[in-house]
Amino acid sequence: MRSTENPLTTVRNIGILAHVDAGKTTVTERILYAAGATHRRGEVHDGTTVTDFDPQERERGITISSAAVSCAWRGHRINLIDTPGHVDFADEVERSLRVLDGAVAVFDAVAGVEPQSESVWRQADRHGVPRIAFVNKMDRAGADLDAAVASLRERLHPAPLVVQSPIGSEGGFRGVVDLVRMRALVWDDDGVPLDAVPVPEPLRAAAEARRRILEEAVAELHPAALEEFCARDTLSVSTLTAALRELTRTGDGVVVLCGSAYRNRGIEPLLDAVAACLPSPLDVPAVRGAYDGAEQERSADPEAPFAALAFKVTATPTGRLTWLRVYSGTLEKGTAVWDATARRTERVGRILRMRADRQTPLDRASAGDIVAVTGLKGARAGTTLCRPDAPLLLEPPGTAEPVVSVAVEACRSTDTDRLAAALARLTEEDPSLVVRGDPETGQRVLSGRGELHLEVAAERLRRTYGVEVRTGRPRVALRETVVRGVTGAVFRHVKQDGGAGQFAHVVLDVEPAGGEGGPGAGDFAFRSAVIGGRVPQEYVRAVEAGCRDALTQGPLGGHPVTGLRVTLTDGATHVKDSSEAAFRTAGRLGLREALRACGMRLLEPVAAVTVTVPEEAVGGVLGDLAARRGRVSGQTVRAGTAVVTAVVPLAELFGYATRLRGRTRGRGTFTTRPAGYAPAPGTATPASATV
Repeated sequence: MRSTENPLTTVRNIGILAHVDAGKTTVTERILYAAGATHRRGEVHDGTTVTDFDPQERERGITISSAAVSCAWRGHRINLIDTPGHVDFADEVERSLRVLDGAVAVFDAVAGVEPQSESVWRQADRHGVPRIAFVNKMDRAGADLDAAVASLRERLHPAPLVVQSPIGSEGGFRGVVDLVRMRALVWDDDGVPLDAVPVPEPLRAAAEARRRILEEAVAELHPAALEEFCARDTLSVSTLTAALRELTRTGDGVVVLCGSAYRNRGIEPLLDAVAACLPSPLDVPAVRGAYDGAEQERSADPEAPFAALAFKVTATPTGRLTWLRVYSGTLEKGTAVWDATARRTERVGRILRMRADRQTPLDRASAGDIVAVTGLKGARAGTTLCRPDAPLLLEPPGTAEPVVSVAVEACRSTDTDRLAAALARLTEEDPSLVVRGDPETGQRVLSGRGELHLEVAAERLRRTYGVEVRTGRPRVALRETVVRGVTGAVFRHVKQDGGAGQFAHVVLDVEPAGGEGGPGAGDFAFRSAVIGGRVPQEYVRAVEAGCRDALTQGPLGGHPVTGLRVTLTDGATHVKDSSEAAFRTAGRLGLREALRACGMRLLEPVAAVTVTVPEEAVGGVLGDLAARRGRVSGQTVRAGTAVVTAVVPLAELFGYATRLRGRTRGRGTFTTRPAGYAPAPGTATPASATV
């Protein structure tokens, strides 16, 4: 008899999220191995992993680009994206999370929650992506499941629901106790799972205590579980399993498992939890979009009008690939689709199921699928593709503003045009890279999210596109802000050159909008206090647009201006010569003149730095951070390792990796994440109170 179950109920679109070196790529490799998708365990240190296939990834031992793979597990199809863990490539994580239904967050059993663990967790929070947690590296010296869960609770504030306890510790870690079904799961020395057995007697009392804690935690969060718990003083396996599934999918709880991916222990229960707890495309809300002002919803239905979001573009030796998440409808190869972002028609060539750098051709892709397609010439990350007669525009993934820049030029003058084309292709693939021309130097400036980000980009220019380049010292993206404002700044724009003239008269007040570089410093606020209709509303909007135009270049050094509030207090019009263009010009020139009279200060980007070093090296590290104008905010010591947190100007961090390795004999590591802007020393200008 044919099953009537919707096949989408067995699909899981998940990502692997973690801090760099927490072991997420190894987790991905072991998932593929356990599911039978590979027949050999790939190792990061050997450069044999499926998902880190790029030469730079294998040389550096880190994930740089998100890679998609698929596998089958006990009747479920799991589409999995392995995401980068380094902060410089956080935009790759952002684009992936935009199209995922669930995620596995991997944590180091020794370090617990690390800086980038927190960053990717917050990204998943913003996208409402349900998660389960996997505490990895339980075989390491110092591994502590309870400490890792405590750090998760304290720093990420979820409700952790620990469903396993370890059997053995550190090098003696052999398996886990399944607290839901109260059984022992053990693996042999080769990582092969043995048959499940009852919990051994020496572990039973501790396992029952942990099971009780789990039941109480679930009962507090789930009404049906609470009712059964009050009536029976315990929870059945079916009730506990159903409650864990619902709490995970609503985000009210996070199931926590443990294991050692490197030793291939704990992967099969992790896959079971992915299938049991994380949502299918049918379990997540229908995707919402709009077109020409009309809001629409599209459910995960293969028979609905087609709608998909492009989240990644890659160049391969055989052509350009565009990665899609299909939200509704069905896409067949050779189909014409509507690019709702660029408002033009494209035609899909081939449809491919990706396994990292390998491809399997498909005839069609349906709602819930993550695939790559060929033939799209203009699609970018964030492009919405839909059926031409049912247009829809989906919200694109966000792109963070670049903070570090390098001047880049071709080593040979004959390669100048090739460099321009290569940079265009590079920014197509990675929207967090920005290329602009510097009008002062005539150089091309490449901007990105960090020093490593730019190093990788420059190396790709050489290896992938065959263009030898020279790069200058990275420059950071400075900002200018108002520290003392002016009132009554008058500007009159009058222009008469035959025919209709231009006339606009504005009076502006300018004041700081918030703390320098702190919350609110990135805001620009504009309001009108004009009374009596002296400036019509359409001209007020033009003045605001002109003021925004003026913010692109400040008076100190031509940097963008941020953190100010402008009030239009008065103005005048001419019956014939006033127009929106005239008032926009007056707003732009008037604000620029007012800013020259304001007290201004230069802001520089700062980064939150976490440095992990041997305890004996901490003195030298603190001295070096102080020399780099860093402000130390915390210091902890655990098991002979010191963790120092500080806020350091980004400009002072260039070359820090080499310096840190030298000071710690290669044993020190550090991570950074953007922490906003702070005043640069000695950059304030005086101002008069009025003009």
